[in-house]
Amino acid sequence: MVARTPSYCPDCGSELDSVETEGRTRRRCPSCARIVYRNPVPGASAVVVDGDRVLLVERDIDPGAGTWCDPGGHLDVDEPPAVAAARELEEETGVAVDPDALTLVDAVQMAPWGEKYIVSVGYAVEREHTTGALSPGTDARAARFVHREDLPRLTFAFDYVPARIDRAFALFDGD
Repeated sequence: MVARTPSYCPDCGSELDSVETEGRTRRRCPSCARIVYRNPVPGASAVVVDGDRVLLVERDIDPGAGTWCDPGGHLDVDEPPAVAAARELEEETGVAVDPDALTLVDAVQMAPWGEKYIVSVGYAVEREHTTGALSPGTDARAARFVHREDLPRLTFAFDYVPARIDRAFALFDGD
C-alpha cells in the first residue's frame, strides 16, 4: 500500500502497469502480479478550547503556508491517532496533553494534495487539561489562542477546520 500513485513494485522493483480489477483501474506488477494498492495517509489533530478561544497554528510550510489550522500532522507507523494528536500538538505549539484526555471529535477525508489523500482524525480538549507554555514549533509561523468571533476573518489551510472547531466548541459549551 502506498499514498501516491506508484511507478515501481515495492517487492521486486519492476515498472508497474495498469489493470482493471475489483471495478477499478489499479497499478500492478507484471513480473510478480502484485496489485499495489493506494491508500490515504492517516493524520490526527487536537483542538484546544479555552472558553471562547481556540488554539490555532499559522502554517509556515506548504501546503497552506500563511494560513491557519488546528495543530496536527501525520501518524507515525506505531502510533494510535490520539497519541499522534498529542505529539503534534506539543511539537507545533509547546502545549502538552495526555492522549487519554482527548475526546474524539470527527474523522474526515481531506481534499487531496496533488496525488496524496489524507484521513484526519480530530480530537478536542479543554485548556485546563493541558500543560506547557505556548511556543510555535519549527513548521509554524505562530501559535495562538483565537477568539471564536475572530475565526471568520481567518483563512484556513484545510476546508474541514472550521467545522471541526465548531464541533469542539459544542463539546464544551455549557460545562
